[in-house]
Amino acid sequence: MVWLYFAGGSGVPSTDLTTPPLAAETTTSSSGSTKPTEDASTTTGPTAESGGQVFVIDSAQSAASFNIDEVLRGSPNRVVGTTSELAGQIEVDISDLGTAQFSQVIINARTFETGTDRRDRVMRGPVILNSASDEFEFITFDVTSVDGLTGEAAVGETIKFSLTGDLKIKETTHPVTFEVSATLVDEQTIEGIAQTTVLRGDFGLGIPSVPGVADVSEEVWIVLDFVATSV
Repeated sequence: MVWLYFAGGSGVPSTDLTTPPLAAETTTSSSGSTKPTEDASTTTGPTAESGGQVFVIDSAQSAASFNIDEVLRGSPNRVVGTTSELAGQIEVDISDLGTAQFSQVIINARTFETGTDRRDRVMRGPVILNSASDEFEFITFDVTSVDGLTGEAAVGETIKFSLTGDLKIKETTHPVTFEVSATLVDEQTIEGIAQTTVLRGDFGLGIPSVPGVADVSEEVWIVLDFVATSV
């Protein structure tokens, strides 16, 4: 256990998290799902053709978290890890939601906090996230398709849609789908929540032998609570 304590390192990020650029331009099918075009170029802001408005995740008002169930000293327990080190952006025309473009979403896995320093260090160690290593410090999600994002949005309206893409944790990339609920709070602010469930085994997330901890769930719930503001 002493080795795991030191192997986990500190929870200090190696660098400031910056907003990733928007992905390649997308095309919208009649079903309302989108996918990258083959010859699209990368963009970092709104384009004259799209009439889109760029909203950037405000980390001061946002959080990424995971939830996992365990049995701790014979009693059910839910572990929740949270970080505000979350970055991403969307370009969207609120009169034509189907043209929306998304950037990669980045989470600094090294900065997750569960309320217990020893658990945090073990989590940063090689058996679980290995986020103490600079190579595996970040979790990323790249959107490959969007479903249900069509029509237009009005201030105060909540839109529900799905984002499917490639989630990378440590050295493993696996397709997942986030269910998203987003509200246009005003013309400058979008807030919402995106949720998905993954299996530890799909990403090689082991559980070290720790006294008093048993029956750790295979399922991990990932939640992104976000506020994005117009730039």
